[in-house]
Parts: sequence; structure tokens; C-alpha cells
Amino acid sequence: MELDAVVVLLTVVGVLLALAASRVPADLVLMAALAFLVISGILAPPQALAGFANTGVITIATLYVVAAGLKETGAVQWVASRLLGQPSSVRGAQLRMLLPTSFLSAFMNNTTVVAMFIPAIQDWAQRLRISASKLLLPLSYATILGGTCTLIGTSTNLVVDGLLQSKTGTHLGLFELAWLGIPLLLVGVAFLVLFSDRLLPDRGGVSEQLDQVREYGVEVEVESPGPLLGKTIAQAGLRSLTYGYLAEIERQGRLITAVEPDRTLQAGDKLYFIGAPECAAELRRIQGLKPSSGNVHKLEVANHQRCIVEVVLGSEFPALNRTVRESRFRTRFNAVILSVSREGNRIPGKLGDIRFRIGDTLLLEASHQFVEQYRFRRDFLLVSALNDSTPPDFRKAPLALGILLGMVMLSATGMLPIMEAAFLAAGAMLATRCITASKARRYIDLPVLIVIAASFALGSAMTETGAAGGIARLLVVGDSMSPWLALALLYAMTVIFTELITNNAAAVLMFPIGMALAEQLAVDHLPFIIAIMFAASSSFMTPIGYQTNLMVYGPGRYRFSDYLKIGAPLSLLIGTTSVLLIPFIWTF
Repeated sequence: MELDAVVVLLTVVGVLLALAASRVPADLVLMAALAFLVISGILAPPQALAGFANTGVITIATLYVVAAGLKETGAVQWVASRLLGQPSSVRGAQLRMLLPTSFLSAFMNNTTVVAMFIPAIQDWAQRLRISASKLLLPLSYATILGGTCTLIGTSTNLVVDGLLQSKTGTHLGLFELAWLGIPLLLVGVAFLVLFSDRLLPDRGGVSEQLDQVREYGVEVEVESPGPLLGKTIAQAGLRSLTYGYLAEIERQGRLITAVEPDRTLQAGDKLYFIGAPECAAELRRIQGLKPSSGNVHKLEVANHQRCIVEVVLGSEFPALNRTVRESRFRTRFNAVILSVSREGNRIPGKLGDIRFRIGDTLLLEASHQFVEQYRFRRDFLLVSALNDSTPPDFRKAPLALGILLGMVMLSATGMLPIMEAAFLAAGAMLATRCITASKARRYIDLPVLIVIAASFALGSAMTETGAAGGIARLLVVGDSMSPWLALALLYAMTVIFTELITNNAAAVLMFPIGMALAEQLAVDHLPFIIAIMFAASSSFMTPIGYQTNLMVYGPGRYRFSDYLKIGAPLSLLIGTTSVLLIPFIWTF
């Protein structure tokens, strides 16, 4: 293997380690690798930057606008309200939920579908009196599987199709992947309906006690002077809260843990409540109580302009692994942390000493502008139903769905390639005011597009220097190796990469290896490329492998082991089915 090939492989290893083990944003890591390949002379600038002109990347950027139109018109809720219904069992609820969500994810961004469905599913679970944890992780898995059914269902499919066009001049049809995607979806849905009720925890249902729902600890102080002084706990209405209960009182440095209903409130008493997110809002409506944290009063926002916001920390939150005190959260975001929940449980101890982790759910007091300012940023994944979010224009939901249907028909009938059809659909969304131009810009996920486009440089370098061919030769054990075995090895490698890094980066890195592997075995390359497509989307075993898995982590009160318990058998089932069926649909 030549020196350039060795350098490229070391660069790839460095990128993998940085993505898997560090908190450096993925777009910075990939752009640094691209810059290194150009500066070192391994790639010429046009080769390194070819990903930014790839049809798959441009199509993904355009589809963000189409998905934005569907979201802003409330098309997802419009469909959901007509399809979810009132099932009488957990399995019935799962089946009612899995079918529409998987269908929607076949034609729009998975993250958008999950973000729209989380609050709807939570409310629905409350009405049905079943645990939300039985529904949210299957929701994520259904969108992943549904996205594999069409070329536009997931960005990974478009990325690999773009690579295929640039390398071979051929491209896949809109519904060509459905020959495998639909069987996998049916197998996956059957597995989830039959086994997820037993494999998933029973957390978060309304029939449970407050100490079993997503808990926060909220501390307030009795104002002096104030209307609550001299009143008992019962007279103040603090024994009959809907969303929380009084756990203890701190009075002059002494802790009172068994709080009787007839105990009289005194000036300066600090009351500690435990409950659901709504508990904080409920306490804010009681005159005579104020937040115990002095930071709330330092907010540069009038009291009547504040709201309660629930956010989940994403992988690019800048203060991960730092304490609340070290993060300077109030100064940075102009919002105050009222409480922190982890894996559905409140975190005991002083708030300032809590160290942030990915997936933590924070209860904040912030301005009404906080949501608009940060809903499109990568710091947070906003998952709660927020009171100050703009109501969707449901009158235009049928119009938005019609535009989506028109795009699908134009592409499916071969009248226009998917990129041109997406251009027309995005223009129609803007022209009909389903989405404004300013909001459309903010919906375009630039870091994701940079990751995808920059990943092309690594794939190109692996091909040009012969590094991909070297890896392929290592995978081929002996001259008589079965293409089926090689396909299984390639699929397994891609799944491992996907669980460790992003799905798109894994697909781009494995593409040249798949092409070289087919060349080594003197067989058609298409089965190997299809295997990479599906394996890169099959992230079920960790909350960090796919963004939708992370989004349901806090609201579903899941633990890492929950993903492994249900995700490992599902991944094995989907992988085995894929490897068995691919050669029959796309022959070697």
C-alpha cells in the first residue's frame, strides 16, 4: 500500500475517533479532514469540493424546505388526528401509530416526523392511560424503517444515490428501494408489535405515581411580605397540586421532611416540590411564592413575558460535561434552569453542581423569544409542546400534502428527476405561503449538509489512493469467498460505523469499500451499494447512533440498556433479512 493510501487511512481513523469519542461538532471534524487532504496534496480542490455540488446533497437541502412546509402547516398532526384513533390495548396503539409514521417518514425528513409526533403521542398516551415509553422508541424505529422505503425517505439514500450517479452514471428510481424497504418495514413492525411491549419498560404512564413520571425538583421561597405568611400548607393550596407534591421545607437551615398539612408557613421558607414539568408552571401561578434561585430575577425579561420551556441537550450543546455553575447558562442563553431530569428521574443535590450530559432534559424559565431563537440551533432538541410556539395553519395542510404528492408523482412517473421535482415542490411551498422564506432558511440544516458534502472528500481519497481497494482485499478471505458472505461482512461493518458515528458519514466512507469489494469478487456492485444504504440507516442499538433515537430518550424515560435490549434483536433481524433478500432483488 502506497504512502498516500496509508495517510488517508490514518485520516479516516482519526475522523472516526474524533466523531465517536469527542464532543467536537461533526461538521468541524469533516471539514478539518477535507482541508488536510487538500493541503497535503492528496486531493485537488475540485475533487475535495465535489460533494458540495453533488445532486444528492442539493436534493437534501431542497427537501428541508418541503418538510418545513409540511411542519408549519401542521400536516403531520392533521394526518395523525385522523389515523391514531382510540385503540384499547398497547399493541393496538403501537400498530395505529407505526403505520402512519412509517408512511410519512418515507416522504419527509425523519427528524421532522418524530419532532411533530412526540407531543402528540404523549398526549395520546395520557388519554389512553398507557405508558408513553411503550410508544416513543417504536416511533423512532418506525420512522427509520419507513425512511428506507423510498429514495427521498432518508438523506442516506440520497447521498449514496448521488455517489452512484457520480461514479457509474446510473441512479435509482424513487420507489426502487421499496422492493426491500417494504419487507423490512413489515418485519420490523411485526417485531415491534409482538415483542416491544415485553422488552420496553413501563415508564411514564398517567396511572403511575408522580415519582415514576419524568420528574423534576422545583424549589420556591415564601415571599415576605406576602399573602401566604401565617397560612398552613393546606390553606395555601399546596397539598392539592395537580402536577407535583411538597417533599420538604428548609427553614433557617433546618430540613423538615415530613410536612404536615397544618404546618404554618413562615417568611423565607424554602419549599421543595417534586413533580412533572407542569409543576413549575403551576407554582408560578400561586401568589406569594417566588423561585428560590436568585438567577431568575436577573433575567433581562419582564415577568409576564416569560414561559416554561423543556429542552433536551443535543450532542453539540457547548457545555457538556461541565457543571451548571461552570456553564454560565443564564448569561449565554438568557434563560434560567429550574431543574434537570436524567433518564426520567430528577437529579438530587445542588443545581449548580449538576454536570450536563447528552440527553439531559432541562426545565427552563425563559423569554417567549427563546423558542424561536433556539429551535433551529443544534444546542438543544426541543421536544415539549411549547405554549408560545406559533400555531400551525391547518387550513393549508391539505395543500402542503398535495404539493408533496405532486412531487412524488413527478418523480415516480419519470417525468422529472427527484432533484428537479424537489425544486418545484419547494418553490410551491414558498409561493403558496405554506412556509415563509425566512423560516425556510432556518429549517435548512447546514451542519448536516456540510458533514455529508465533506465526507465525499474522504470517500474520494480512499478511492484515488487505493485505500478502499486495500481494505476490500483484506475482507476477501481466499479466492473462493462467497459474495453473500462478503455482503454480510460489509453490512456488519456499516452498522458498526453507523452506531459509532453519523449514518451519512458511515455510508460515504463505506461506499468506496463496497465498490472495491465488488470489483475484487468480479460481481455487480449494486447489491453491495444497496447493503450500505440499508445498513447505514439501521441504527437501533444506541441513543446516539441516529438523531431520532436521542430525541425520544428523555421524554420516554429510557436508559441505554433499553435501546440495547430491543435494538440488538431488531438490528439482527433487519440485517439478516436484508442480506438474505438483497441478492434476489439486485443479483450479483
